[in-house]
Amino acid sequence: MSKVLIIGAGGVGGVVTHKCAQVPEVFSEIVLASRNESKCKQIAAQLDQPIKTAQVDADDVEATVALLQTEKPDLVINVALPYQDLPLMDACLEAGVDYLDTANYEPPEEAKFEYKWQWAYQERFKKAGLMALLGSGFDPGVTNVFCAYAQKHYFDEIHTIDILDANAGDHGHPFATNFNPEINIREITQNGRYWEKGEWKEIAALSENQVYEFPVIGPKKAYLLYHEELESLCKYIKGLQRIRFWMTFSDQYINHLNVLQNVGMTRIDPIEFEGHSIIPIQFLKAVLPDPASLGPRTKGKTCIGCDIRGIKDGQEKRIFIYNTCDHEECYREVQSQAISYTTGVPAMIGAMMMLTQKWKSPGVFNMEQWDPDPFMHALNQYGLPWHVKEFA
Repeated sequence: MSKVLIIGAGGVGGVVTHKCAQVPEVFSEIVLASRNESKCKQIAAQLDQPIKTAQVDADDVEATVALLQTEKPDLVINVALPYQDLPLMDACLEAGVDYLDTANYEPPEEAKFEYKWQWAYQERFKKAGLMALLGSGFDPGVTNVFCAYAQKHYFDEIHTIDILDANAGDHGHPFATNFNPEINIREITQNGRYWEKGEWKEIAALSENQVYEFPVIGPKKAYLLYHEELESLCKYIKGLQRIRFWMTFSDQYINHLNVLQNVGMTRIDPIEFEGHSIIPIQFLKAVLPDPASLGPRTKGKTCIGCDIRGIKDGQEKRIFIYNTCDHEECYREVQSQAISYTTGVPAMIGAMMMLTQKWKSPGVFNMEQWDPDPFMHALNQYGLPWHVKEFA
């Protein structure tokens, strides 16, 4: 029986709240907070059980500490923006509360996300007797656990990992992003990076692609991107020689993105417009469809998994461990499309692992540092069943 404070009332925050409410034996009290409390109240109205809502600016450490001291939660689930990871970690340290997020810190002024800022909190969390679990979404998150599970059960040594994220859903818009447009576009327009033989290799954004034959949804063109789980997995997977991340985009999506880049709409530096300072990508975010509005109109499936090669009992081995998720089924259950669902469910499960003491120790941790088995069992139980394809 535990109390959680969920910070963030976007698409993912709605899913996390729904899923926590489905497990009252663990999440006995839920508080949902956001800068805009009306969004919290809208989510609360969808639930069968009552929850509390609150207003908080996650950038304001003092205000967050005051809320934590008032509510006294056992855990903060951060599904706000990646820019707010560090202020929320600071608030948790000051108030003495455990912490979980789904994406690593990214400074607002630069499209560059890496774990160094959060890993730097290791000694402070350890000394305070608190735990921080980083990246408990799908990718990062479930993909990390898939790799740990493969390492434990399928391989003596893993040599290569290709993480592949495919969304075959159709929302009917000419151009829209499936999660926060600002974060999404910053992520895919920075240079691609991958890790090979102990060093990072960098390529121009979206300059390398492959057609991959996905289970259920078939062949899709996937582009090499940098993604944060590469940074931790290359530390914790034994014998790894190369790890890459790929995401699918339609030609229509890429064409729209190229036009937006070419006319300067994806810039993250401020410009002057009619006496006001605006950031083009934030203006673009305001005119694009709200990802939370895509749920009732999105049809199709996602497929996200890890294509892993290595050695087992002296023989070469290859598997693809994956989940497929149906947009319409997700909407029927929690009034959200599958992109938010596949992030929100693992956030709830990561919180459950901590609150039930299955994963619990002072310090700052990535997902693959823990025993994958209880998390994998919970994925099957709470809406994200996984499968393993073994190649001959």
